[in-house]
Amino acid sequence: GVKKDASSDEIKRAYRKLAKEHHPDRNPDDKGAEKQFKEVQEAYNTLKDKEKRAQYDQYGAAGVGHVGTAPNGQKVYQWGGNASVPVDDLEDLFSAFGGGGSGSASVFDQFFGGGGQGRGGRGGQGRQVRRQPQRAADLQNDINLTFDQAVSGATIDMRLSHGAGNKETLEVKIPAGVCEGQKIRVKGRVPSPNGGTPGDLILTCKIQQHPYYRREKADIYLDVPVSITEATLGAKIDVPSLDGTTTVTIPPGTQGGAKLRLSKRGITDGKGDRGDLYVVIRIAPPKELTDEQRALLEKLQESEMEDPRKNCTWSKEVEV
Repeated sequence: GVKKDASSDEIKRAYRKLAKEHHPDRNPDDKGAEKQFKEVQEAYNTLKDKEKRAQYDQYGAAGVGHVGTAPNGQKVYQWGGNASVPVDDLEDLFSAFGGGGSGSASVFDQFFGGGGQGRGGRGGQGRQVRRQPQRAADLQNDINLTFDQAVSGATIDMRLSHGAGNKETLEVKIPAGVCEGQKIRVKGRVPSPNGGTPGDLILTCKIQQHPYYRREKADIYLDVPVSITEATLGAKIDVPSLDGTTTVTIPPGTQGGAKLRLSKRGITDGKGDRGDLYVVIRIAPPKELTDEQRALLEKLQESEMEDPRKNCTWSKEVEV
């Protein structure tokens, strides 16, 4: 439903809308939904790839993934083993098998797509063409993970559809320490339609945000509120970590925004290296004061000997 010159964002939006609309899980009673969902997936896998999209625009569906470059620089259509035909000769090839011009993707599929009998042809005889077994195309999909699943690893059940109503539940093992956008390859789980080598399932990790941790690669950051007196006089406070509750020492005179590093308390990555936990200090003044507390703070304010802004560049007088 998009125009030929549609942008990548327009194609992505159209894909998400149609994939959601035709997903088999949302249409359990619609036998055609699975086929439509698969067609949407195949179309998106083609159009999001610049090279495949260019092949589709020029040669139709049958040209996607089969147009290559010969050693002499000539563009050729390849199928089976090493068999190929120059793309400039496609029109003659279509005519010989009863098709139209070079844009007749349906005739191209009929001839090269697996056992169909060509019509017409020279000498008036059709010919039987057997398609060589080909490796199935890899299937790409997203996998949604919680923060804890990404950190600790997990086994996720995924439902795969192989067309013609064939479905299977696949157990996917997520290694500990995966990052946002990291790809996991599950080999040999996409069957070939004509008995060729199975393709791979490629999963892109999408990780949910944690309620209070922020992650940067293997390091995690935790904002911790402290009172004025804790920041000024120093204190020992308990904070959550991946290993359980941890006691952190706040040095006297700690400034807001300071980062206290807890070594090797972060996430363990795929290489076995562990990141750090950073406690980020957020000074939280009281919202309400008793008369006694206010009097004490006012007395403290009167006794302060140093202007906290004296070293700020913008606080110094500038001669005009």
